[in-house]
Amino acid sequence: MRFATLLATPGVTEICELRSPFGFMAFHGGNLERMTDEIAEVAAERSGSSLYAVVQAPPLREHLPSTEVNPEASPALARFLSHVEVVVALHGYGRQGLWTSLLVGGTNRQLAHTLADNLRAYLPDYEVVDDPAAIPSDLRGQHPRNPVNRPTGAGVQLELPPRVRGLTPHAAGFERVDGRIAPTDALIDALVATAAHWALSGREP
Repeated sequence: MRFATLLATPGVTEICELRSPFGFMAFHGGNLERMTDEIAEVAAERSGSSLYAVVQAPPLREHLPSTEVNPEASPALARFLSHVEVVVALHGYGRQGLWTSLLVGGTNRQLAHTLADNLRAYLPDYEVVDDPAAIPSDLRGQHPRNPVNRPTGAGVQLELPPRVRGLTPHAAGFERVDGRIAPTDALIDALVATAAHWALSGREP
């Protein structure tokens, strides 16, 4: 399925909200990589950042490779990418042995290290992997056609395991506030802190 076809599919919603030049993305959101769009939306609202998301309603679960999420097929995505200077793209993944590992890819390594430092501070019980060589090759977010690398300052691809999104039996031990468990809210705090740091540091890419 091509991106334009996906966007035209009933049950698929495209969201584009332009605010600051810092952006959050979740183009595998909704029923596909669950909670990624909600996390991106809350982080964007709290930090005054821009937001782009594609949300698939149940039972849809159509996965397009990131390299096929093409701004030529979406005027909204094109507007978003021309507006922001840097982005953090949120993805969900699950792999044996990596249930508590947050993978910090993308080509803006300065921003990646800032985000990784904040993630370690807010989520001390999780492993944060920000060495691209230690991230599985298909989760590194290094391809130039990946939307995370298209803005002028490129960006960071953050891969989130199910546990930090509150999608495993482990989440039963936490009280939910606004539908989210405490680790998910701590993740949002780290994202907001990263956007604030970027703004205060002279918006260096």
